[in-house]
Amino acid sequence: MGRLTTHVLNTVNGRPGAGMAVDLYAVEGESHRLLKTVTTNDDGRCDAPLLEGDDLTVGTYELVFKAGDFFRATGEAAGKGVIFLDEVPIRFGVPDPGEHYHVPLLVTPFSYSTYRGS
Repeated sequence: MGRLTTHVLNTVNGRPGAGMAVDLYAVEGESHRLLKTVTTNDDGRCDAPLLEGDDLTVGTYELVFKAGDFFRATGEAAGKGVIFLDEVPIRFGVPDPGEHYHVPLLVTPFSYSTYRGS
């Protein structure tokens, strides 16, 4: 059974990105449809897959990580009010809904990276 998961690593201190809000959208052309909003747990992960089984379909999705709010809350944001990275969008495709798609975010207030994990 296919599923979509994520996790966040705060690479400023090498710790899980606990308490970060993440929005999941289905992308259809220029339209974005919000599927759910979650908050990462103490391990920087979600308590359950974002999508699984019949809910994961072929298509384009976007995760939007609320990094700015996270770094403001932790006190790690440089500057007051406006910071360099506020929301981090990651758009990706799901060609085979029977597979596991793990989309992690490694993030600092100034940079981020991602990959297809396992």
